[in-house]
Amino acid sequence: MPVHPDAQRFLDLLVDAPPLDTQTAEQNRADLVNALPLTGDKAELASVVDATLAGVPVRVYTPSVGEGGQPAVVYLHGGGWVLGDVEIADSTCRALAVHAQAVVISVDYRRAPEVPFPGALEDTLAVTRALLTGQSPWAIDPRRVAVAGDSAGGNLAAVTAQQLRDHTPRLVHQVLIYPVTDLLAGDSGSYREFADGHFLTTRDLGYFYSQYAGTADRTDPRLSPAHATDLAGLPSATVVTAECDPLRDQGEEYARAMAAAGTRVTTVRFAGQVHPFVFMGGIIEDAHAARRFIGAQLRAAFSAGKA
Repeated sequence: MPVHPDAQRFLDLLVDAPPLDTQTAEQNRADLVNALPLTGDKAELASVVDATLAGVPVRVYTPSVGEGGQPAVVYLHGGGWVLGDVEIADSTCRALAVHAQAVVISVDYRRAPEVPFPGALEDTLAVTRALLTGQSPWAIDPRRVAVAGDSAGGNLAAVTAQQLRDHTPRLVHQVLIYPVTDLLAGDSGSYREFADGHFLTTRDLGYFYSQYAGTADRTDPRLSPAHATDLAGLPSATVVTAECDPLRDQGEEYARAMAAAGTRVTTVRFAGQVHPFVFMGGIIEDAHAARRFIGAQLRAAFSAGKA
């Protein structure tokens, strides 16, 4: 299928963007600010506050004032562990709070190259553990906590689900949106077919991997969750991929591997879409469909967790 017309309009806006590895991290981050108007309208919520949990900055989205413990989603933004922040994820997190009817905690984790691996993962685990052990100041039910993320954030969500699989209480769900699951995967069909010209390039991936992983072993499951020797016992999963994305195949292969190990997995590929369409609600209509779908998946998982 050709690139979706909405996605093509997005790509046309970026035709003159310089390669990431020709600029500093600060310059690349500054350029990303220009994309904020493309993320779409911001849903009104009962409360949106910046706070700190387990020593990590977070933004907390509360859709409504409820009684008793509410379900919660730990959200990890994308950006190759280098770019991205809670601002670029703001409209997405607001929408997920509405559609999932859950508190969303967006994690402002430390980024590379200033803090390389495992800094972002340490921050993610600290926040998630605090929620699972009831150590947050918000009225959150520790038995109904999920983790979600896109791209590099999808990587952090997948690794967190592995690292905390034996935690009591357990995570009830994981949402992986076009996740990085294997830093060595460079020979898949999607990696070759969409190496250039579809926003995220394989050159960009090489830049991100070098900034975050550095000289670390890229087969370490904390970097490449697809390299874990045992995928049994993971929380149920929703995996969302974009057809025209070099990361498509590794995300779908990881979904199949989890399913083969006994995890209940729902996988949806959005035809003609590009990385990072879920954020681009101001220009790509499928972003809203994806947000509604993810919210429904989370709502179902929270309902099962309450039973």
